[in-house]
Amino acid sequence: MGATPILVNYQPQGEDWTVNVESGGTVLTEQAPGLIAARDRADQMVEKLTGPGSDRKPTVVHLLEGDAFAFTTAYLHARHGLSTTPTPPPVAPPPTLGENTQEMDLSELADDTTEDGNSNHPTG
Repeated sequence: MGATPILVNYQPQGEDWTVNVESGGTVLTEQAPGLIAARDRADQMVEKLTGPGSDRKPTVVHLLEGDAFAFTTAYLHARHGLSTTPTPPPVAPPPTLGENTQEMDLSELADDTTEDGNSNHPTG
């Protein structure tokens, strides 16, 4: 079985972020201005735990308040300058009663007889 992964948990504090790196009972905590800086800070703290220049490539799991998918989503949005909250597409209001975009002469539907006076209806 492989080594226990290093857990990095990010927590937003307004515009700043708190970063906790945990490995083998050791916990390092630091602050960073923004998620991208917090991710960079996490890399530095992981290097402190594993030793600089170590050949060992640790498995590092990044979590946003305990959720790896939430961290990945937030980090990619931050890297690409996107909003973290999706904006729903605008919805057009339903047409109001009496609003008509097309007009039709309904008298054509009322008179359904042929020139010889017979009805076009099967019952008539």
